Amino acid sequence: MEINSKIIIEIAYLIASTLFIVGIKLLGKPATARKGNMLSAVGMLIAVLVTLINQRVLGFVEILICVTVGSAIGAYYAKKVEMTAIPQMVAIFNGFGGAASVLVAASEYWRILETGEALPGGFVSSTMLIGGIIGSITLTGSLIAFGKLQGIVSGGSITFKGQHPLNALLAVLMLVACVFFVIDPSAQSLMIAILSIALLLGVLTVIPIGGADMPVVVSLLNSYSGLAACATGFVLQNNVLIIAGALVGASGLILTNIMCKGMNRSLVNVLLGGFGSDTGAIASADGKDIVVKEVGIEEAAMIFDSSSNVIIVPGYGMAVAQAQHIVQELSELLSKKGINCRFAIHPVAGRMPGHMNVLLAEANVPYENLVEMDSINDDFQNADVALVIGANDVVNPAAKNNPSSPIFGMPVMNVEKATTVIVCKRGMAAGYAGIENELFGYNNCLMLFGDAKSTITGVVNEIKSL
Repeated sequence: MEINSKIIIEIAYLIASTLFIVGIKLLGKPATARKGNMLSAVGMLIAVLVTLINQRVLGFVEILICVTVGSAIGAYYAKKVEMTAIPQMVAIFNGFGGAASVLVAASEYWRILETGEALPGGFVSSTMLIGGIIGSITLTGSLIAFGKLQGIVSGGSITFKGQHPLNALLAVLMLVACVFFVIDPSAQSLMIAILSIALLLGVLTVIPIGGADMPVVVSLLNSYSGLAACATGFVLQNNVLIIAGALVGASGLILTNIMCKGMNRSLVNVLLGGFGSDTGAIASADGKDIVVKEVGIEEAAMIFDSSSNVIIVPGYGMAVAQAQHIVQELSELLSKKGINCRFAIHPVAGRMPGHMNVLLAEANVPYENLVEMDSINDDFQNADVALVIGANDVVNPAAKNNPSSPIFGMPVMNVEKATTVIVCKRGMAAGYAGIENELFGYNNCLMLFGDAKSTITGVVNEIKSL
């Protein structure tokens, strides 16, 4: 009977792992992302229930209460949290994942000490430390990332003299302590010291990172949480936790690499920290002040009505204004008039990977109308109008033609090649990278100032009356 129960548990874990793999595969495309998320959630539910039942940690009533309470909290915040705050919520989720790994590793360690069981060997001790260290860094790093995104902590680069040498010294001390701990796992003070240093390193490695690079940080911390879970799986000898952690860790690293390329950053810079320092505003490439030309709602409506090919470039400003629904109405209206209208999605537009895709999918924009930058960038030269809504740094030509620009070399949208560029923006404030946008001074660029939701609503109403 015991053998049969073990077989049933392993089969359940295999089913959960398969659902994770299929779910992540489906998450790769907007059209199947919702189904993939659902399959992954079902897999996680199976894994959690089987683990609790197998370990007999709680009774069925307690399990039901925990699942109900957790699901209720998750559903509540999923409905309450605005789309602009999704990056903060993801950062908190990463932190929770790290905290869980730390608590599991630490509790398993102290359980062994309390029960008088044989202390773990070198491999188990090492994986226990890895899970605790990565989880601790993920926890405090994610809290700092949340604070920066939420505005609680300065979004700029927080640095001090000797910061990098201090980080290196702490890392060396932690590694030395890890060696002694593996030699003597009974030294509880070493475990406490190691976790304390890791928690401090999580803070010190994230505070110097500027807000412009937060998408990379969120993605990297997501990978960290997966790696921590994977290490914890080895400690508990739990196959599904190893597989799930490895999947999250690997996919997170792949996504981080994609984000680094999208922001012209190297992965080494991300791992070392201290990148993304904010800079002051700069002038145009020729050193002259930028002079902009404004356009009114009526004139903008006529420009759209007389066009045949329109490309919309969304950014974080659209999310802040919650203008995705009226933008979708604009694209639908233009399509009904026989105008080819598509959305150009930059890999780091917004505050997290896929932010714009999720935002526009929520507004029921057809998935086929969401085109990645590499696939649409060459088509801007054929566009009559490029409408930029709330995006700034990802459309800044300085990244291509101004070697002195902090974002030089970053892949950006070729919006300036369109016949007319209309930029919907509240004012002339700099983007998240803290630099001025040369595009605003181009001859074919028109500024449509005002809240994105109200101005686009005005444009839609004017087009309808034409």
